[in-house]
Amino acid sequence: MAGMRLRRWAWSSLVAALFATCPGTAAGAGTSPVAALQVALSARNLYAGTIDGLAGPSTAAAVRAFQRRVQLPVDGIAGPRTRAALGRYGRHTLGSRLLARRSSGWDVAELQFLLAWHGFPSGPFDGRVGRRTAGALRRFQRFAGLRPDGVAGAGTFAALRAPLPRPPIALAWPLRGPLGSTFGPRGYGFHSGIDVAAAAGAPVVAAAPGHVVWAGYRAGGWGLLVTIAHGDGVRTMYAHLSRVSVRVGERVGGGAHVGRVGSTGDATGPHLHFEVRLRGAAVDPLQALR
Repeated sequence: MAGMRLRRWAWSSLVAALFATCPGTAAGAGTSPVAALQVALSARNLYAGTIDGLAGPSTAAAVRAFQRRVQLPVDGIAGPRTRAALGRYGRHTLGSRLLARRSSGWDVAELQFLLAWHGFPSGPFDGRVGRRTAGALRRFQRFAGLRPDGVAGAGTFAALRAPLPRPPIALAWPLRGPLGSTFGPRGYGFHSGIDVAAAAGAPVVAAAPGHVVWAGYRAGGWGLLVTIAHGDGVRTMYAHLSRVSVRVGERVGGGAHVGRVGSTGDATGPHLHFEVRLRGAAVDPLQALR
Protein backbone atom coordinates (compact mmCIF):
# COMPACT_ATOMS: atom_id res chain seq x y z
CA MET A 1 0.00 0.00 0.00
CA ALA A 2 2.82 2.41 0.88
CA GLY A 3 4.49 1.64 -2.44
CA MET A 4 1.27 2.33 -4.31
CA ARG A 5 0.85 5.69 -2.55
CA LEU A 6 4.45 6.55 -3.41
CA ARG A 7 3.90 5.71 -7.08
CA ARG A 8 0.72 7.82 -7.16
CA TRP A 9 2.56 10.72 -5.50
CA ALA A 10 5.42 10.44 -8.01
CA TRP A 11 3.02 10.37 -10.98
CA SER A 12 1.07 13.36 -9.67
CA SER A 13 4.28 15.31 -9.07
CA LEU A 14 5.53 14.52 -12.58
CA VAL A 15 2.28 15.63 -14.21
CA ALA A 16 2.22 18.80 -12.13
CA ALA A 17 5.79 19.62 -13.13
CA LEU A 18 5.00 19.09 -16.80
CA PHE A 19 1.95 21.31 -16.71
CA ALA A 20 3.69 23.98 -14.65
CA THR A 21 6.11 24.56 -17.51
CA CYS A 22 3.87 24.46 -20.55
CA PRO A 23 0.24 25.63 -20.31
CA GLY A 24 -1.15 28.33 -22.04
CA THR A 25 2.20 28.51 -23.62
CA ALA A 26 1.63 31.58 -25.64
CA ALA A 27 3.74 34.62 -24.96
CA GLY A 28 2.65 36.08 -21.65
CA ALA A 29 0.35 33.17 -20.84
CA GLY A 30 0.18 32.02 -17.25
CA THR A 31 0.27 28.49 -15.90
CA SER A 32 -2.68 26.26 -15.13
CA PRO A 33 -1.77 25.63 -11.44
CA VAL A 34 -1.77 29.37 -10.75
CA ALA A 35 -5.08 29.70 -12.61
CA ALA A 36 -6.53 26.93 -10.41
CA LEU A 37 -5.31 28.77 -7.32
CA GLN A 38 -6.99 31.95 -8.54
CA VAL A 39 -10.24 30.06 -9.09
CA ALA A 40 -10.05 28.63 -5.54
CA LEU A 41 -9.39 32.08 -4.06
CA SER A 42 -12.17 33.71 -6.09
CA ALA A 43 -14.58 31.07 -4.75
CA ARG A 44 -13.63 32.36 -1.27
CA ASN A 45 -14.28 35.97 -2.43
CA LEU A 46 -10.62 36.84 -1.94
CA TYR A 47 -9.48 37.22 -5.55
CA ALA A 48 -11.34 39.46 -7.99
CA GLY A 49 -8.77 39.74 -10.77
CA THR A 50 -8.55 38.01 -14.11
CA ILE A 51 -8.06 34.24 -14.07
CA ASP A 52 -4.86 34.54 -16.08
CA GLY A 53 -2.51 32.04 -14.41
CA LEU A 54 0.01 34.77 -13.61
CA ALA A 55 1.41 34.76 -10.08
CA GLY A 56 1.28 38.51 -9.55
CA PRO A 57 0.89 40.69 -6.45
CA SER A 58 -2.91 40.41 -6.35
CA THR A 59 -2.74 36.59 -6.29
CA ALA A 60 -0.12 36.61 -3.52
CA ALA A 61 -2.18 39.12 -1.53
CA ALA A 62 -5.24 36.89 -1.82
CA VAL A 63 -3.22 33.89 -0.60
CA ARG A 64 -2.04 35.88 2.42
CA ALA A 65 -5.59 37.01 3.17
CA PHE A 66 -6.78 33.41 3.05
CA GLN A 67 -3.94 32.24 5.28
CA ARG A 68 -4.85 34.88 7.86
CA ARG A 69 -8.49 33.84 7.67
CA VAL A 70 -7.72 30.17 8.41
CA GLN A 71 -4.91 30.97 10.87
CA LEU A 72 -2.02 29.55 8.88
CA PRO A 73 1.48 31.04 8.65
CA VAL A 74 1.16 34.04 6.35
CA ASP A 75 3.78 33.66 3.61
CA GLY A 76 1.73 34.14 0.42
CA ILE A 77 2.71 30.67 -0.84
CA ALA A 78 0.04 28.08 -1.60
CA GLY A 79 1.81 25.11 -0.04
CA PRO A 80 0.24 21.80 1.05
CA ARG A 81 -1.42 23.19 4.19
CA THR A 82 -2.92 26.11 2.31
CA ARG A 83 -4.12 23.82 -0.47
CA ALA A 84 -5.72 21.50 2.09
CA ALA A 85 -7.49 24.42 3.76
CA LEU A 86 -9.01 25.42 0.42
CA GLY A 87 -11.18 22.29 0.59
CA ARG A 88 -12.44 20.76 -2.64
CA TYR A 89 -11.06 23.67 -4.65
CA GLY A 90 -7.56 22.78 -3.45
CA ARG A 91 -7.72 19.02 -3.96
CA HIS A 92 -6.48 16.77 -6.76
CA THR A 93 -3.37 17.36 -8.83
CA LEU A 94 -4.08 17.43 -12.55
CA GLY A 95 -3.51 13.95 -13.93
CA SER A 96 -4.05 12.14 -10.63
CA ARG A 97 -7.56 10.95 -11.61
CA LEU A 98 -9.99 10.78 -14.49
CA LEU A 99 -12.18 13.84 -14.99
CA ALA A 100 -15.74 13.59 -16.25
CA ARG A 101 -19.15 15.22 -15.86
CA ARG A 102 -19.76 16.48 -12.29
CA SER A 103 -16.07 16.29 -11.32
CA SER A 104 -14.89 19.34 -9.40
CA GLY A 105 -11.66 20.58 -7.87
CA TRP A 106 -8.29 22.15 -8.50
CA ASP A 107 -7.56 19.81 -11.41
CA VAL A 108 -10.82 20.73 -13.15
CA ALA A 109 -9.91 24.42 -13.02
CA GLU A 110 -6.56 23.53 -14.59
CA LEU A 111 -8.34 21.51 -17.27
CA GLN A 112 -10.65 24.42 -18.11
CA PHE A 113 -7.70 26.82 -18.39
CA LEU A 114 -5.77 24.48 -20.68
CA LEU A 115 -8.79 23.74 -22.87
CA ALA A 116 -9.35 27.47 -23.34
CA TRP A 117 -5.75 28.13 -24.40
CA HIS A 118 -5.96 25.21 -26.84
CA GLY A 119 -8.97 26.84 -28.47
CA PHE A 120 -11.91 25.34 -26.59
CA PRO A 121 -13.10 27.74 -23.87
CA SER A 122 -16.02 26.56 -21.76
CA GLY A 123 -17.38 29.68 -20.09
CA PRO A 124 -16.31 30.91 -16.65
CA PHE A 125 -13.42 29.12 -14.97
CA ASP A 126 -15.20 27.60 -11.97
CA GLY A 127 -13.51 24.25 -11.25
CA ARG A 128 -16.59 22.19 -12.17
CA VAL A 129 -17.24 19.90 -15.14
CA GLY A 130 -20.69 21.01 -16.21
CA ARG A 131 -22.37 20.80 -19.58
CA ARG A 132 -20.20 23.46 -21.23
CA THR A 133 -16.90 22.07 -19.96
CA ALA A 134 -17.88 18.53 -20.95
CA GLY A 135 -18.76 19.79 -24.44
CA ALA A 136 -15.47 21.68 -24.78
CA LEU A 137 -13.59 18.58 -23.64
CA ARG A 138 -15.27 16.42 -26.29
CA ARG A 139 -14.53 18.98 -29.01
CA PHE A 140 -10.88 19.14 -27.97
CA GLN A 141 -10.63 15.34 -27.95
CA ARG A 142 -12.06 15.23 -31.47
CA PHE A 143 -9.61 17.93 -32.56
CA ALA A 144 -6.69 15.97 -31.03
CA GLY A 145 -7.71 12.70 -32.70
CA LEU A 146 -8.88 11.12 -29.45
CA ARG A 147 -12.13 9.32 -28.72
CA PRO A 148 -14.56 12.13 -27.81
CA ASP A 149 -15.96 10.49 -24.71
CA GLY A 150 -15.90 13.54 -22.43
CA VAL A 151 -13.56 11.80 -19.98
CA ALA A 152 -10.14 13.38 -19.46
CA GLY A 153 -7.49 10.74 -18.93
CA ALA A 154 -3.85 10.19 -19.83
CA GLY A 155 -4.38 10.70 -23.57
CA THR A 156 -6.18 14.01 -23.07
CA PHE A 157 -3.57 15.25 -20.58
CA ALA A 158 -0.80 14.35 -23.03
CA ALA A 159 -2.58 16.20 -25.86
CA LEU A 160 -2.89 19.28 -23.66
CA ARG A 161 0.89 19.33 -23.30
CA ALA A 162 1.27 19.74 -27.07
CA PRO A 163 2.07 23.19 -28.53
CA LEU A 164 -0.91 25.46 -29.03
CA PRO A 165 -2.49 25.36 -32.51
CA ARG A 166 -1.40 28.15 -34.85
CA PRO A 167 -3.10 29.54 -37.96
CA PRO A 168 -1.47 27.97 -41.04
CA ILE A 169 -2.22 30.86 -43.42
CA ALA A 170 -1.53 34.59 -43.49
CA LEU A 171 -4.47 36.95 -43.12
CA ALA A 172 -5.06 40.61 -43.87
CA TRP A 173 -6.69 42.87 -41.29
CA PRO A 174 -10.46 42.88 -41.82
CA LEU A 175 -10.70 46.36 -40.30
CA ARG A 176 -8.25 49.02 -39.20
CA GLY A 177 -8.80 50.50 -35.78
CA PRO A 178 -7.66 50.44 -32.15
CA LEU A 179 -7.25 46.94 -30.76
CA GLY A 180 -9.45 46.28 -27.74
CA SER A 181 -9.59 42.87 -26.08
CA THR A 182 -6.98 40.42 -27.31
CA PHE A 183 -7.01 36.62 -27.41
CA GLY A 184 -6.69 35.16 -23.92
CA PRO A 185 -8.12 35.32 -20.39
CA ARG A 186 -10.65 38.05 -19.72
CA GLY A 187 -12.27 38.32 -16.30
CA TYR A 188 -13.31 34.84 -15.18
CA GLY A 189 -13.45 33.55 -18.75
CA PHE A 190 -11.53 33.49 -22.01
CA HIS A 191 -11.79 35.77 -25.04
CA SER A 192 -11.47 33.60 -28.13
CA GLY A 193 -10.71 36.34 -30.63
CA ILE A 194 -9.75 40.00 -30.89
CA ASP A 195 -11.92 43.12 -30.78
CA VAL A 196 -11.22 46.00 -33.16
CA ALA A 197 -12.94 49.28 -32.33
CA ALA A 198 -14.45 51.37 -35.13
CA ALA A 199 -17.40 53.63 -35.80
CA ALA A 200 -20.73 51.99 -36.52
CA GLY A 201 -21.07 51.38 -40.23
CA ALA A 202 -17.34 51.11 -40.97
CA PRO A 203 -16.72 48.54 -43.74
CA VAL A 204 -15.44 45.08 -42.81
CA VAL A 205 -13.55 43.05 -45.42
CA ALA A 206 -12.62 39.39 -45.85
CA ALA A 207 -9.22 38.56 -44.37
CA ALA A 208 -8.50 36.03 -47.15
CA PRO A 209 -10.27 34.44 -50.12
CA GLY A 210 -12.85 31.79 -49.34
CA HIS A 211 -16.47 30.64 -49.33
CA VAL A 212 -19.15 32.14 -47.09
CA VAL A 213 -20.62 29.44 -44.84
CA TRP A 214 -22.65 31.67 -42.50
CA ALA A 215 -24.23 35.06 -43.16
CA GLY A 216 -26.89 36.28 -40.76
CA TYR A 217 -27.93 36.46 -37.14
CA ARG A 218 -26.49 33.84 -34.81
CA ALA A 219 -27.55 33.28 -31.22
CA GLY A 220 -25.03 32.95 -28.42
CA GLY A 221 -23.92 36.57 -28.36
CA TRP A 222 -22.60 36.77 -31.93
CA GLY A 223 -25.30 39.00 -33.38
CA LEU A 224 -25.01 39.43 -37.14
CA LEU A 225 -22.17 37.14 -38.16
CA VAL A 226 -20.26 36.25 -41.31
CA THR A 227 -18.12 33.10 -41.36
CA ILE A 228 -15.77 32.35 -44.26
CA ALA A 229 -14.09 28.99 -44.94
CA HIS A 230 -10.61 29.32 -46.45
CA GLY A 231 -9.55 25.69 -46.82
CA ASP A 232 -7.15 23.60 -44.72
CA GLY A 233 -9.66 23.71 -41.85
CA VAL A 234 -9.37 27.50 -41.44
CA ARG A 235 -12.39 29.72 -40.90
CA THR A 236 -12.63 33.41 -40.05
CA MET A 237 -15.58 34.90 -38.17
CA TYR A 238 -16.79 38.52 -38.20
CA ALA A 239 -19.28 39.25 -35.42
CA HIS A 240 -21.55 42.04 -34.06
CA LEU A 241 -22.10 43.45 -37.54
CA SER A 242 -24.83 46.00 -38.29
CA ARG A 243 -25.20 44.76 -41.86
CA VAL A 244 -24.23 41.63 -43.78
CA SER A 245 -23.24 42.11 -47.42
CA VAL A 246 -22.66 38.50 -48.57
CA ARG A 247 -24.68 35.31 -48.96
CA VAL A 248 -24.02 31.72 -47.90
CA GLY A 249 -22.25 29.86 -50.69
CA GLU A 250 -20.77 32.99 -52.21
CA ARG A 251 -17.10 32.98 -53.18
CA VAL A 252 -15.31 36.11 -51.93
CA GLY A 253 -11.82 37.40 -52.58
CA GLY A 254 -9.43 38.74 -49.99
CA GLY A 255 -10.41 42.31 -49.20
CA ALA A 256 -14.00 41.84 -50.41
CA HIS A 257 -16.63 43.78 -48.48
CA VAL A 258 -18.56 41.39 -46.18
CA GLY A 259 -20.45 43.73 -43.83
CA ARG A 260 -20.39 46.79 -41.62
CA VAL A 261 -19.39 47.34 -38.01
CA GLY A 262 -22.19 47.27 -35.49
CA SER A 263 -23.06 46.26 -31.95
CA THR A 264 -25.53 43.40 -32.45
CA GLY A 265 -25.52 40.46 -30.06
CA ASP A 266 -23.65 40.77 -26.77
CA ALA A 267 -21.74 43.97 -27.52
CA THR A 268 -21.48 47.08 -25.36
CA GLY A 269 -20.60 49.33 -28.31
CA PRO A 270 -19.69 49.23 -31.98
CA HIS A 271 -16.69 47.04 -32.74
CA LEU A 272 -15.69 44.00 -34.74
CA HIS A 273 -15.15 40.73 -32.91
CA PHE A 274 -12.84 38.71 -35.17
CA GLU A 275 -12.02 35.04 -34.66
CA VAL A 276 -9.87 32.51 -36.48
CA ARG A 277 -10.69 28.81 -36.14
CA LEU A 278 -8.53 25.86 -37.14
CA ARG A 279 -10.60 22.68 -37.36
CA GLY A 280 -12.87 24.15 -34.72
CA ALA A 281 -10.13 25.37 -32.35
CA ALA A 282 -9.96 29.11 -31.72
CA VAL A 283 -6.42 30.37 -32.44
CA ASP A 284 -4.85 33.75 -31.79
CA PRO A 285 -5.61 35.91 -34.86
CA LEU A 286 -2.57 38.13 -34.17
CA GLN A 287 -0.33 35.21 -35.13
CA ALA A 288 -1.74 35.29 -38.68
CA LEU A 289 -2.54 38.95 -39.31
CA ARG A 290 -0.02 40.81 -41.43
